[in-house]
This record gives sequence, structure tokens and C-alpha cells, in this order.
Amino acid sequence: MMNKINKYQLKKLVEELKDMRSRHTELVSVYVPSGTNLNVVRNQIAQEQALAANIKSKTTRKNVQSALERAATELRYYKVTPENGLVVFAGNVSDNPAVDDFKSWSFEPPEELTVRIYRTEPTFVLEPLVEMIEPKYVYGLVVIDDKEVVFGLLKGKRIVTLKEKSSMVPGKSKAGGQSQRRFQRVRQEIVKHWYKSIGELCVKLFKSYDNLKGLLIGGPGPAKEAFISSGHLGVLKDKIITVQNIGHSGSVALEELVRKSQKALEKEEIMAEKTIVTEFLNHLGKDDGMAAYGLEAVKKRLKQGAVDKLLISESVDESLVDELVETAEQFSSGHELISTETREGEQLKQLGGVGAILRYKMKD
Repeated sequence: MMNKINKYQLKKLVEELKDMRSRHTELVSVYVPSGTNLNVVRNQIAQEQALAANIKSKTTRKNVQSALERAATELRYYKVTPENGLVVFAGNVSDNPAVDDFKSWSFEPPEELTVRIYRTEPTFVLEPLVEMIEPKYVYGLVVIDDKEVVFGLLKGKRIVTLKEKSSMVPGKSKAGGQSQRRFQRVRQEIVKHWYKSIGELCVKLFKSYDNLKGLLIGGPGPAKEAFISSGHLGVLKDKIITVQNIGHSGSVALEELVRKSQKALEKEEIMAEKTIVTEFLNHLGKDDGMAAYGLEAVKKRLKQGAVDKLLISESVDESLVDELVETAEQFSSGHELISTETREGEQLKQLGGVGAILRYKMKD
């Protein structure tokens, strides 16, 4: 039993659990949404225990029954389902078939659960938790040529296809008995309408995402540059992060686009870090009472509820990170883990590794 955990703790737990495997379908995952009657869940576990007696393999039967007993024990710690729901994992996580290592976890997640899951598989079911710790912003994806276009979203590490559309643009070769010049004029008009329709779809598909951080655009030929130059993206043009040459078109190309955009995305993350640390350092330089640094000073401001954004260097001890993040989340303060790979990140490290941008001016 771990009680309610914060997103930083959840991220560490997911990293720990994702590498655990069993030889057969022996690891138990239980997700209980808020408001669910726990007696219903307990009864389901009891029924599964009875069914597990029919498993032919003696070893698998023992492992499943023991995992279910562990899950049932975890459920006994809770009288009612916590506000955000409840997650339970249990199973034999030993990587040595000759040695048992039964473990179990139960906790309230940092965000409300909306799914109910009971599964016994070779791995723990982690997708609902991964979604909680993924970045809350998204990137728009557009792969285009003169024949088709596909739109998608990059949400954390997941690629979601939104829409595919084919064009009516003919090939560049002369068709029928038309003169080549007339044919090219007609084709060019169709291309213009095609780019216009793509721009309209971009606006329609992406305008509803307030957390849209940028656009990644790719394609196998010059159509992507021609489309960008056509002016049909409007204000979304300012959101373009990178334009990539892609060997494919269609939905399969979205993965290639993301893969080829990794350096640009990493640069975006670094720039975001540099921006927030620069803001912090500027406040310090002005001595305007809008920043604090050093462990004790920051702890004090956190407990006063005065911190807007908590900055923690990745050089800080992990147990201290846990403590600071937990306090920040109690007071709805944002928090960022800052790398030491930039000059600004190194400056934060030299200032003790802990800093804060405050919600309002404070003087000692």
C-alpha cells in the first residue's frame, strides 16, 4: 500500500514495472475507477481465484493464485475506493525460474481513473498510467504530397492518426489530346485547391487543441514546401517546428516523420527548459522578490503556498526530489526537472539545484 502518489513517483514506478515479465499470463493488474464499490472488486478477485484452480500447469496455477491472493490482501487496506480511484499490481516478478519473488503494489493515482480493468498477463498493464505522466501538450503531424495527405498527433510517445485524404490532382504527364500547356494550367489550379483544402483541414483538426505546441510537416517531394508557401496555414505557420523529407506517404509515414524530427523535438524541450530557467534567473538578477533559491528558502516558500513553478536540477538527490515534488503538488505548484546540459541548467545546479518562481512578490 502506497497511498496517493504524485506524478514524479508514478513515473519512477512505471519505469520499474515496465521491465517486469512473467513466463506466462501470471501478473495481475487491477484498475478501479472512483466511486466503484470495492466489494464488487473483491468478489471478482475471489471468483478469479476459484477459476485459477483449473489452470493445468502447476507452476502457473501457483503463481496466478498467489498473485491474486496478494491483490486481495492489498484491497483489504481500503474501506472505500479513493477519490481518484485505485490501482493494484501483484505477481511473481522473479527473473529466475528457480526462485519466487512475489510483490504487490496498491495506490491512488495522481489523476482520476476513468477505466475499469482486470487483467492477468505476462506484463503489467501500464497504459492508463503512462497517459497520466505523458506531457500534456501535443504536436500536430502533417505528411503531404500531391496525391494524399495524412494528419496525426504526437501525444507523449503515442502517434494518433486523425485523418487521411486523397487528392484529385492528376500526374504531371500530358493526358489525352490536351495541349501540354493547357494541361499544366488545369493541373496547377487543382493543386491550388488541394493545398487550400489541406490548410482548411489543418485549422479544423488542430484549432481545438489549446495545448498544441507545434507542427511537424513532412513528405516525399516538394509539395510540403509548396503547401507551406501557399499561405493556407494562416497563424498555424508560426507553429511549424521542422520540415522533413519523408520516404513514404500515408499513415505509415507519421512514424518516420516523428523519428526524423527527434533532434528538433529535443531542441524544443531544451528551449523550454532554458526559457523557464532564464525567467527564474532574471527575477534573481532584478531582486524583485519573485524568486527564491536554496533548499531552505524554497521549502519555506513552498509551505507558504507562494511557489508558482518549482525548478529542480537533475543533480539533486532522488529522495529530496520526491519530498519537494510532493510538497509542490499539495499546494498546486508546478514543477520542472531541469537538466544540466545547458548553461542555464548548470547555473541552477551552482545555486544549489533548487529554485522557485513565485506567485507574488515576497521579501524576507
